[in-house]
Amino acid sequence: MNNYVAEFKKVSTEQFKADVMKTNLYQSNLIKEFYDNVLIPTRATKYSAGYDFFSPFNFTLKPKESIVIPTGIRCKMNKDIVLFIVPRSSLGFKYRMQLDNTIGVIDSDYYNSDNEGHIKIKITNDSLTNDTLLIKAKESFCQGIFVKYYLAKEIEVLRVRNGGIGSTNEKK
Repeated sequence: MNNYVAEFKKVSTEQFKADVMKTNLYQSNLIKEFYDNVLIPTRATKYSAGYDFFSPFNFTLKPKESIVIPTGIRCKMNKDIVLFIVPRSSLGFKYRMQLDNTIGVIDSDYYNSDNEGHIKIKITNDSLTNDTLLIKAKESFCQGIFVKYYLAKEIEVLRVRNGGIGSTNEKK
């Protein structure tokens, strides 16, 4: 990764299809189109802290509706880096768009999970003014921010992750 702390990559078409099949968006004839729409996150400006995540498909959210977006993206990071996923500021401001887990935390060891570290983002339109949120394919809807973290003195942790949301609570 040279002097960089992370690198975004696409998940395999098989993993993407498996995760899209778990949503109500699944249509077998659209999987290739959705996968072709997967864009590597990028920064909008030279000094942007956040990397924009793009939707691989069009979607509409009425107030109080939620959706899980399989982004088609995974991220390889140095072991002392975490990726925080947050809404785009403008969508939070205009629609009160929220992540259902408030802030997404992508740990470096998630990359090697059985699901290829596929980053899926669940959002809700929490509009108080009855505004409908429309996101088009290849339009940014969230952003990821890399943060270095530090460890406290503790008993050595040897457990290794293998799974997505909630997997660190699973007993092995």
